[in-house]
Amino acid sequence: MMSAVPRYTRFVPPQQQLIEGIKVSHQIIQDLNSRYTAKKYDESKRISQDDMAVIKEAIRLSASSINSQPWKFIVIESDEAKQRFHDTFANMHQFNQPHAKAASHTILLAYDPNFTKEKFAKRVDAEVASGHLPADMYDMFMGAYAFAEANTDEHGYNGSWTKAQVYIALGNLLHTLARLGIDSSPMEGVDPSLLGEIFKDELDGHVCEVALAIGYHKDGEDYNHGLPKARLPMDDVVTTL
Repeated sequence: MMSAVPRYTRFVPPQQQLIEGIKVSHQIIQDLNSRYTAKKYDESKRISQDDMAVIKEAIRLSASSINSQPWKFIVIESDEAKQRFHDTFANMHQFNQPHAKAASHTILLAYDPNFTKEKFAKRVDAEVASGHLPADMYDMFMGAYAFAEANTDEHGYNGSWTKAQVYIALGNLLHTLARLGIDSSPMEGVDPSLLGEIFKDELDGHVCEVALAIGYHKDGEDYNHGLPKARLPMDDVVTTL
C-alpha cells in the first residue's frame, strides 16, 4: 500500500557550507542544493494530497509575460492516466518510460501554440475581477498583447513565445518541490505527437513538449541521489556591473 512520506532536507557536508561567500544555511540555497534530477522512484511512496494541493496552487500562481498564462497543466495521478502516459513512449525516449508508473505523479506542462487576443482578453477580465486592474484601465492593458503579436507569425503561431512561459512555470515548480522535499525529474524526452493523440481531450489544443515526474527516489537505487552539485563558477555565469 502506497503511503505519503515525510519531507526531508539533504545533508550538506561542512566543507560545502560556504560557497562563493554565500552561506548555504540560507533556506533558498538549501532548497536549491537539495534539488536534483531523480533517476529512479519508489513506487510505494506517494505525495500527500495536502502537498499536491500546494503544488497545484504554486503552479497556478506562476508568473508569465503580460500575465498571459498561455498554458495547461495535466496532473497524472490515477493508474489509468499513468498507463496512458506510459503508452506515449511507444516510439521514442523509452529511457523515461519507467517514471510514468514509478513516480507518484507526473505533470504535463503544455503551451498554447495559437494564443489569440481573444484569449488574452479572458486574462484581462480576471485582472479586473480580482481588483488588480481598475476597470477604466482595461483597454490600456489590452495593449500589452503587442508583446504576443510581436512573436506571432502570419499563420497565428506564437508557440515559441508561449512555450517560453511554460518554462517559467517549470522553474517555479522545481523550487516549490525542493521546498517540500519532493524529488523530481524534468523530461523533455517525451513524444509530443503521441501525447497530443492520447491526451487530446485534456490538452484541448495545447502542445506538451516537457513533463515533470515527481515523487520520492528509490533508496540505494538512484545513482544521482546525494551527489555534489556540478555548476560553473559564479564568475563564469554572473556578471555584476
